[in-house]
Amino acid sequence: MSGPTLAGRLLVATPGLRDPNFVRTVVFLLEAAADGAVGVVLNRPSTVPVDTVLPGWAAAVTGHGVLHQGGPVGLEGALGVALAAEGSAGFRPVLGGVGLLDLDTPQELVAGSLRALRVFAGYSGWGAGQLEDELAEGAWYVVDALPGDVFTDDPAGLWRAVLRRQGGDLALVSTWTDDPDLN
Repeated sequence: MSGPTLAGRLLVATPGLRDPNFVRTVVFLLEAAADGAVGVVLNRPSTVPVDTVLPGWAAAVTGHGVLHQGGPVGLEGALGVALAAEGSAGFRPVLGGVGLLDLDTPQELVAGSLRALRVFAGYSGWGAGQLEDELAEGAWYVVDALPGDVFTDDPAGLWRAVLRRQGGDLALVSTWTDDPDLN
């Protein structure tokens, strides 16, 4: 699978993926190219309110108003993923109206165009060929993303919900438990 076809899609951790950073995660891929890939984990909300880190953006954040842990890389930085109107200032679409929002953009320039916003501390990153190797090893399922996945009100249930809607064998995987006697 080539890099450009991965941007805007979801990586869903398989039950065999045991890296503690990614167990049962759903990652939205923001960029994928020959030199690597970048995404954010959608189902790891923190308890840190956005307003403690980015006070100007707290009112625009969708959901519980907390930072989400986007991944193990660059935890000192923040990424904004938004649902916004095309042509919005500071916005780069990834999948339809969902894309990256530059959090240095003055809020008054984007206030009327934002329909949803999540702020992620850190991101998930892969170097050249690394994600392809993980896919070949069977660490991830690659599935289509829906805008609601990024802004879900139920991050804890996202892994199961995404797998369940795939149907077939992946829907069956959604019932997987960590206790092998129950599988």
